[in-house]
Amino acid sequence: MLESWPPTFSTFDWPLEDSLSHEQTITYRETETSDSLLPSRLSCLQVENRNSALFGAVGGGDSSMVRKLHHNASERDRRKRVSNLFSSLGSLLPASDQTKRLSIPATVSSVLKYIPELRKELDELVQKKEELISRIARQTELVQPEKQRTLATGGSLSAVSAVPLGDGEFGVQISTIKANKAMSSMAIQIVEEDGLLLLNSSSFESFGGSRIFYHLHLQVLFL
Repeated sequence: MLESWPPTFSTFDWPLEDSLSHEQTITYRETETSDSLLPSRLSCLQVENRNSALFGAVGGGDSSMVRKLHHNASERDRRKRVSNLFSSLGSLLPASDQTKRLSIPATVSSVLKYIPELRKELDELVQKKEELISRIARQTELVQPEKQRTLATGGSLSAVSAVPLGDGEFGVQISTIKANKAMSSMAIQIVEEDGLLLLNSSSFESFGGSRIFYHLHLQVLFL
Protein backbone atom coordinates (compact mmCIF):
# COMPACT_ATOMS: atom_id res chain seq x y z
CA MET A 1 0.00 0.00 0.00
CA LEU A 2 1.47 3.35 -1.02
CA GLU A 3 2.21 5.99 1.57
CA SER A 4 0.64 9.32 0.96
CA TRP A 5 2.96 12.31 0.73
CA PRO A 6 1.91 15.85 1.43
CA PRO A 7 1.60 17.92 -1.67
CA THR A 8 4.91 19.54 -2.58
CA PHE A 9 3.64 22.44 -4.64
CA SER A 10 2.46 24.26 -1.52
CA THR A 11 6.01 24.58 -0.29
CA PHE A 12 6.90 26.75 -3.33
CA ASP A 13 4.03 29.19 -2.97
CA TRP A 14 5.43 31.20 -0.08
CA PRO A 15 8.84 31.94 -1.49
CA LEU A 16 7.25 33.20 -4.73
CA GLU A 17 4.86 35.46 -2.90
CA ASP A 18 7.63 36.69 -0.65
CA SER A 19 9.84 37.43 -3.64
CA LEU A 20 7.12 39.44 -5.36
CA SER A 21 6.41 41.31 -2.19
CA HIS A 22 10.11 42.10 -1.76
CA GLU A 23 10.43 43.39 -5.31
CA GLN A 24 7.41 45.61 -4.86
CA THR A 25 8.91 46.99 -1.67
CA ILE A 26 12.21 47.80 -3.40
CA THR A 27 10.41 49.46 -6.30
CA TYR A 28 8.32 51.54 -3.93
CA ARG A 29 11.36 52.60 -1.93
CA GLU A 30 13.26 53.59 -5.09
CA THR A 31 10.30 55.61 -6.28
CA GLU A 32 9.92 57.19 -2.88
CA THR A 33 13.63 58.02 -2.76
CA SER A 34 13.58 59.60 -6.24
CA ASP A 35 10.50 61.63 -5.38
CA SER A 36 12.05 62.81 -2.13
CA LEU A 37 15.25 63.95 -3.92
CA LEU A 38 13.41 65.93 -6.62
CA PRO A 39 12.72 69.05 -4.50
CA SER A 40 16.35 69.10 -3.39
CA ARG A 41 17.57 69.02 -6.99
CA LEU A 42 15.19 71.78 -7.97
CA SER A 43 16.46 73.87 -5.08
CA CYS A 44 20.08 73.39 -6.22
CA LEU A 45 19.19 74.42 -9.76
CA GLN A 46 17.48 77.55 -8.50
CA VAL A 47 20.53 78.49 -6.42
CA GLU A 48 22.81 77.95 -9.41
CA ASN A 49 20.58 80.11 -11.59
CA ARG A 50 20.58 82.89 -9.01
CA ASN A 51 24.37 82.72 -8.71
CA SER A 52 24.77 82.85 -12.48
CA ALA A 53 22.51 85.88 -12.69
CA LEU A 54 24.39 87.55 -9.83
CA PHE A 55 27.83 86.94 -11.35
CA GLY A 56 26.55 88.11 -14.71
CA ALA A 57 25.36 91.37 -13.19
CA VAL A 58 28.69 91.87 -11.44
CA GLY A 59 30.59 91.13 -14.64
CA GLY A 60 28.43 93.59 -16.56
CA GLY A 61 29.13 96.26 -13.98
CA ASP A 62 32.89 95.69 -14.26
CA SER A 63 32.70 95.98 -18.05
CA SER A 64 30.80 99.26 -17.79
CA MET A 65 33.35 100.61 -15.32
CA VAL A 66 36.24 99.64 -17.60
CA ARG A 67 34.64 101.43 -20.53
CA LYS A 68 34.09 104.53 -18.41
CA LEU A 69 37.70 104.57 -17.20
CA HIS A 70 38.96 104.08 -20.75
CA HIS A 71 36.79 106.96 -21.96
CA ASN A 72 38.07 109.25 -19.20
CA ALA A 73 41.70 108.37 -19.98
CA SER A 74 41.17 109.00 -23.70
CA GLU A 75 39.55 112.35 -22.96
CA ARG A 76 42.48 113.40 -20.75
CA ASP A 77 44.95 112.48 -23.50
CA ARG A 78 42.94 114.42 -26.08
CA ARG A 79 42.82 117.55 -23.92
CA LYS A 80 46.55 117.28 -23.25
CA ARG A 81 47.33 117.04 -26.98
CA VAL A 82 45.10 120.03 -27.74
CA SER A 83 46.76 122.04 -24.97
CA ASN A 84 50.23 121.21 -26.32
CA LEU A 85 49.21 122.24 -29.84
CA PHE A 86 47.93 125.62 -28.66
CA SER A 87 51.08 126.10 -26.55
CA SER A 88 53.20 125.53 -29.66
CA LEU A 89 51.00 127.95 -31.59
CA GLY A 90 51.38 130.57 -28.87
CA SER A 91 55.18 130.25 -28.99
CA LEU A 92 55.09 131.66 -32.55
CA LEU A 93 53.61 134.95 -31.34
CA PRO A 94 55.78 138.03 -30.68
CA ALA A 95 57.66 138.15 -27.39
CA SER A 96 55.29 140.80 -26.05
CA ASP A 97 52.37 138.37 -26.31
CA GLN A 98 54.29 135.54 -24.64
CA THR A 99 54.84 137.36 -21.35
CA LYS A 100 51.33 136.48 -20.18
CA ARG A 101 49.45 133.22 -20.24
CA LEU A 102 46.71 133.38 -22.85
CA SER A 103 43.58 131.29 -22.99
CA ILE A 104 42.90 129.20 -26.08
CA PRO A 105 40.42 131.72 -27.60
CA ALA A 106 42.85 134.57 -26.88
CA THR A 107 45.70 132.61 -28.50
CA VAL A 108 43.68 131.99 -31.65
CA SER A 109 42.66 135.66 -31.79
CA SER A 110 46.27 136.83 -31.39
CA VAL A 111 47.48 134.46 -34.11
CA LEU A 112 44.80 135.60 -36.55
CA LYS A 113 45.82 139.19 -35.86
CA TYR A 114 49.56 138.46 -36.16
CA ILE A 115 49.41 136.66 -39.53
CA PRO A 116 48.50 139.81 -41.55
CA GLU A 117 51.26 141.71 -39.75
CA LEU A 118 53.80 139.07 -40.77
CA ARG A 119 52.56 139.15 -44.36
CA LYS A 120 52.86 142.94 -44.44
CA GLU A 121 56.37 142.79 -42.98
CA LEU A 122 57.40 140.20 -45.58
CA ASP A 123 56.05 142.34 -48.42
CA GLU A 124 57.98 145.35 -47.12
CA LEU A 125 61.19 143.33 -46.92
CA VAL A 126 60.77 142.08 -50.46
CA GLN A 127 60.18 145.62 -51.67
CA LYS A 128 63.25 146.88 -49.80
CA LYS A 129 65.32 144.11 -51.35
CA GLU A 130 64.20 144.97 -54.87
CA GLU A 131 64.83 148.68 -54.34
CA LEU A 132 68.27 148.01 -52.89
CA ILE A 133 69.27 145.78 -55.77
CA SER A 134 67.99 148.30 -58.28
CA ARG A 135 69.81 151.25 -56.72
CA ILE A 136 73.08 149.36 -56.41
CA ALA A 137 72.82 148.32 -60.04
CA ARG A 138 72.19 151.94 -61.16
CA GLN A 139 75.11 153.27 -59.12
CA THR A 140 77.36 150.59 -60.54
CA GLU A 141 76.50 151.67 -64.07
CA LEU A 142 77.39 155.28 -63.22
CA VAL A 143 80.76 154.62 -61.59
CA GLN A 144 81.85 151.91 -64.01
CA PRO A 145 81.59 153.07 -67.62
CA GLU A 146 83.54 150.02 -68.76
CA LYS A 147 80.62 147.73 -67.83
CA GLN A 148 79.44 147.55 -71.44
CA ARG A 149 82.80 146.16 -72.42
CA THR A 150 82.62 143.51 -69.68
CA LEU A 151 79.08 142.47 -70.57
CA ALA A 152 80.11 142.02 -74.18
CA THR A 153 82.58 139.35 -73.12
CA GLY A 154 79.84 137.53 -71.14
CA GLY A 155 81.04 138.61 -67.69
CA SER A 156 79.44 140.74 -64.98
CA LEU A 157 80.85 143.49 -62.82
CA SER A 158 78.62 143.07 -59.81
CA ALA A 159 76.11 140.65 -58.39
CA VAL A 160 73.81 141.32 -55.44
CA SER A 161 71.69 138.89 -53.41
CA ALA A 162 69.64 139.27 -50.23
CA VAL A 163 68.58 136.66 -47.67
CA PRO A 164 65.93 137.29 -44.94
CA LEU A 165 67.16 136.42 -41.44
CA GLY A 166 63.95 137.04 -39.47
CA ASP A 167 62.86 139.73 -36.99
CA GLY A 168 63.17 142.43 -39.65
CA GLU A 169 66.79 141.54 -40.42
CA PHE A 170 68.37 140.35 -43.66
CA GLY A 171 71.79 139.86 -45.15
CA VAL A 172 73.04 141.34 -48.44
CA GLN A 173 75.92 139.78 -50.36
CA ILE A 174 77.68 141.91 -53.00
CA SER A 175 80.24 140.50 -55.41
CA THR A 176 82.21 142.95 -57.57
CA ILE A 177 85.59 143.42 -59.18
CA LYS A 178 88.42 144.51 -56.93
CA ALA A 179 88.90 147.73 -58.88
CA ASN A 180 85.46 148.93 -57.78
CA LYS A 181 86.57 150.00 -54.31
CA ALA A 182 83.70 152.46 -53.95
CA MET A 183 81.11 149.66 -53.88
CA SER A 184 81.20 149.19 -50.09
CA SER A 185 80.77 152.86 -49.18
CA MET A 186 78.15 153.28 -51.90
CA ALA A 187 76.09 150.36 -50.57
CA ILE A 188 76.24 151.70 -47.01
CA GLN A 189 75.08 155.12 -48.21
CA ILE A 190 72.15 153.55 -50.05
CA VAL A 191 70.92 151.52 -47.11
CA GLU A 192 71.14 154.52 -44.78
CA GLU A 193 69.10 156.62 -47.18
CA ASP A 194 66.47 153.88 -47.31
CA GLY A 195 66.10 153.90 -43.53
CA LEU A 196 67.94 150.61 -42.98
CA LEU A 197 70.22 150.05 -40.02
CA LEU A 198 73.63 148.52 -40.72
CA LEU A 199 74.34 146.04 -37.93
CA ASN A 200 77.56 144.56 -39.28
CA SER A 201 79.66 144.36 -42.44
CA SER A 202 82.57 142.27 -43.66
CA SER A 203 84.51 141.65 -46.87
CA PHE A 204 86.99 139.18 -48.34
CA GLU A 205 88.80 138.69 -51.63
CA SER A 206 88.50 135.76 -53.97
CA PHE A 207 91.38 133.41 -54.71
CA GLY A 208 93.67 135.35 -56.99
CA GLY A 209 92.37 138.71 -55.79
CA SER A 210 90.35 139.54 -58.91
CA ARG A 211 87.03 139.97 -57.08
CA ILE A 212 85.93 141.16 -53.68
CA PHE A 213 82.86 140.09 -51.70
CA TYR A 214 80.94 142.26 -49.24
CA HIS A 215 78.48 141.02 -46.64
CA LEU A 216 76.08 143.51 -45.03
CA HIS A 217 73.88 142.65 -42.06
CA LEU A 218 70.90 145.03 -42.16
CA GLN A 219 67.76 145.65 -40.16
CA VAL A 220 64.53 147.28 -41.29
CA LEU A 221 63.40 150.11 -39.00
CA PHE A 222 59.60 150.18 -38.76
CA LEU A 223 57.94 153.43 -37.74
